[in-house]
Amino acid sequence: MAQSSTAPVSAIIRNKDQGDGGEPKKKTREEWKQAKELEEARKLGTVPAAVDEEGKDINPHIPQYISAAPWYFGQTGPTLKHQRPQPEKQKEFSRLDEWYKRGVDTSRVATKFRKGACENCGAMTHKRKDCLERPRKTGAKYTGTSIAADEHAQPNLALDFDGKRDRWNGYDPSDHSQILEEHRKIEEAKRQLKANKLKAGVTGEELAEYDDGGASSEDDEKYAEGVDMPGTKVDSKQRITVRNLRIREDTAKYLRNLALDSAYYDPKTRSMRENPYEATGKQDVDYQGENFVRFTGDTTKHAASQMFAWDAHASGVDVHALAEPTKLEQLEREFRKKRSELKGAARGGLLEKYGGEEHLDAPPRELLLAQTEHYVEYSRQGKIVKGAEKEVVRSQYEEDVYINNHTTVWGSYWRDGHWGYKCCYSLIKNSYCTGEAGRAVNATDMLTLPPATRPDGEGEGEEGAGEGGSGAGTAGALEPAADTDSGAEERQRRKTLMEEHEERMAKKREKKRKKKSKKQKKKRRKKDSSSSSSDSESEEDEEEVKKRKIQEALMRQELADAAADRLLAMDERRRPYNSFGDVREPTAEEMEAWRMRQLRSDDPLAAFSTKR
Repeated sequence: MAQSSTAPVSAIIRNKDQGDGGEPKKKTREEWKQAKELEEARKLGTVPAAVDEEGKDINPHIPQYISAAPWYFGQTGPTLKHQRPQPEKQKEFSRLDEWYKRGVDTSRVATKFRKGACENCGAMTHKRKDCLERPRKTGAKYTGTSIAADEHAQPNLALDFDGKRDRWNGYDPSDHSQILEEHRKIEEAKRQLKANKLKAGVTGEELAEYDDGGASSEDDEKYAEGVDMPGTKVDSKQRITVRNLRIREDTAKYLRNLALDSAYYDPKTRSMRENPYEATGKQDVDYQGENFVRFTGDTTKHAASQMFAWDAHASGVDVHALAEPTKLEQLEREFRKKRSELKGAARGGLLEKYGGEEHLDAPPRELLLAQTEHYVEYSRQGKIVKGAEKEVVRSQYEEDVYINNHTTVWGSYWRDGHWGYKCCYSLIKNSYCTGEAGRAVNATDMLTLPPATRPDGEGEGEEGAGEGGSGAGTAGALEPAADTDSGAEERQRRKTLMEEHEERMAKKREKKRKKKSKKQKKKRRKKDSSSSSSDSESEEDEEEVKKRKIQEALMRQELADAAADRLLAMDERRRPYNSFGDVREPTAEEMEAWRMRQLRSDDPLAAFSTKR
């Protein structure tokens, strides 16, 4: 069976015209093998790459379907010309110096009206509806005079994508020379004016406003106020300035050290891990790389904990640094403790076996050699001139100054809203210290004395009004100082109210006692109920005492509320300091009295109540 030719028809015809026998010469098996080996060697880089007709190297890794030219291209050697834009198929665009001509062509002007011209002005380049001249009363078509010049024949420009959007397209550079000429004339006028002033003998102060091109400092300040610094963001509402960019004073990382063997700068992440000044030997620098910051503080501790967790997991202990941080910390503590114990035991065993413990307890090296690097200068009088250690400034006030035999300062002790001395529990400032004896007495007084005679102002009754320091009762804690007239009047009024209240309560108790005696007489007549009567009497006594205490608590709360209202009505500048100093815990009777005086929202007559 005859084999058909694989060469294209055009190649066969071309070879036939060249006298090659019609068909191209077929490659033998050996030639195909050599071509394949040459291609592999070029890919490996052991053989130079193929060169096209322009002397450019062809990448051997380009696929064959890209590097092989089509049969109709007529290329026999290696080339990539068929992959590049073909010049005959490229569209030519207008150059930068080509643009529409402006104005009119004054080189030739018609003297009579021409057929097809504008009926208004007589120009051939437009019609009457497109004419930009003022409409004439009688057009040029009928007058035949004042024929306007024709516009330039505009070229048909072929603009590309960028050319259509060029904002400087069609700009005449010669127009800028007019601006330069104007500025030159202004500068020349300024120099001439300054020369005339100097010739006239004007002083330097009057010439100061003409320096620097005639600009004054006021103009500079005026324009400088409206200029924002680069890299800043000014918020007019909050009056703050936020820097969001690097300014010129901040040196970029890649400009720290321009040597090629210095620290590597990664432009993608904008990071420089190592110190760029490491090779230069500089120590006191403002930047030492990102690793310097990353490996300081608690970062090293976290890395050590992570390594310990990995080692423990490799040893068979199931622990995770993030899932179980507390367990990891406990295991690490136990591990360090056991390791120190083992090291101590091993060290003790070695010292016990071989000795030499005296060498471990040697004094410091500075004492052994009598030398130190600390430099100190002394004067002839023996005072330190240079090199003395700086004293630590603790406070601008005197510290640790004890008076009147005290061993602690005033304010070191606090009890029931009052300051005192911790050494003797004394609550009186500038008092003499009594030591342990005073501490024992003050401690027992607070436990044994009745509330009315306590020095902290928590008592109740009339006895604490005249002595004990800061008043008596709940209302007394709210009273001002004892040496004021208003305080004395208030105490007298409160004392009178308490006496009247005691008299009323005494009369009520006497009536109840008489009734109780009558009842007891009746009950004694009954012989069967002798035992039960004694129990009921004790229960009735407890109830009477509880009711009496509640009534007294109600009275004290009314007095305290009246005193509090009076203090709140006073001016803040006249109000005594720490007037609301009642810090004791309320009793059960006081809590019951407070509940009784509270308004109830569910009470239908709560709105008509005159008391709280």
